[in-house]
Amino acid sequence: MFAAATKSFVKQVGDGGRLVPVPSLSEADKYQPLSLVVKKKRCFLFPRYKFTSTPFILKDILLGDREISAGISSYQLLNYEDESDVSLYGRRGNHIVNDVGINITGSDSVAVKASFGVVTKHEVEVSTLLKEITTRKINFDHSLIRQTRSSRKAVLCVVMESIRTTRQCSLSVHAGIRREAMRFHFMDEQNPKGRDKAIVFPAHTTIAFSVFELFIYLDGAFDLCVTSVSKGGFEREETPTFGLLYRLRNILFERNRRVMDTISRSQLYLDDLFSDYSDKHLSMTDISLKEGTHIRVNLLNHNIPKGPCILCGMGNFKRETVYGCFQCSVDGHKYVRLHAVPCFDVWHKRMK
Repeated sequence: MFAAATKSFVKQVGDGGRLVPVPSLSEADKYQPLSLVVKKKRCFLFPRYKFTSTPFILKDILLGDREISAGISSYQLLNYEDESDVSLYGRRGNHIVNDVGINITGSDSVAVKASFGVVTKHEVEVSTLLKEITTRKINFDHSLIRQTRSSRKAVLCVVMESIRTTRQCSLSVHAGIRREAMRFHFMDEQNPKGRDKAIVFPAHTTIAFSVFELFIYLDGAFDLCVTSVSKGGFEREETPTFGLLYRLRNILFERNRRVMDTISRSQLYLDDLFSDYSDKHLSMTDISLKEGTHIRVNLLNHNIPKGPCILCGMGNFKRETVYGCFQCSVDGHKYVRLHAVPCFDVWHKRMK
């Protein structure tokens, strides 16, 4: 019941999404300014974060015994009285049913009445705190720091403002049937069937709070993340394994880049050769067979297997041929593989 009332309060007050409802009445006193809470991301199905209270304040995790000098200002925020009807078939209604524990047999709605009265806002002087933390360091031996640091999903936060009640407050819930064009009315007499429930909690109870995340560096210095863009957490030390993998990745990337550059230059060279050759419109009849000139032969007839052409076999596509020339030699071979057209004439034209 208390959680449902605080969620409704935060939803109506707003504050740009920074306010967080207090989840439990028993933990309300742990969300005071400069208290520490742990913000943990739920699984990917739940985009919202879960805040867990701790018994520590900011001073407890700092080195030295000097107190935090940042002051806390307070002022009246508003007078809050709310009556609302909630359908038992919605998500919010399911939360209320699990929370209030009343008899809902034959009911389709729950009427909730929250009387907080005048509430006050208590907030830390941010500018003063920012100046002070520049000379303070985090104690990494503190149990809270060790436990939070071991989890990559957890972020340590400090409460910067809290909203509290100023008088004794009451929450009432009544289960019933929603009437057309008619809201619920709370009856003063008690219902013997257990369809009503009410709780009273004392003054100065925290009902909502907001936090700043902490980003903690390896040397113990830390920053307050005063904007929603900056994120808290711990600076991670680069492990030897990670550094080795990173350097290996860079080496492989550079090697692959050089190979691709070589292939690209070879392809451009071949394109230039064939473009020069195609301008002359050569064909099979252009291959010279005059006496004393180089002769195109079928290498298979000389027990030489098919292989890549020395010109067009060097590009991205390894084009093979069975033809070649015995009058030319390359890399210790007494022959050169060349396509009949146009590689044979292009090769000998360049040789001249």
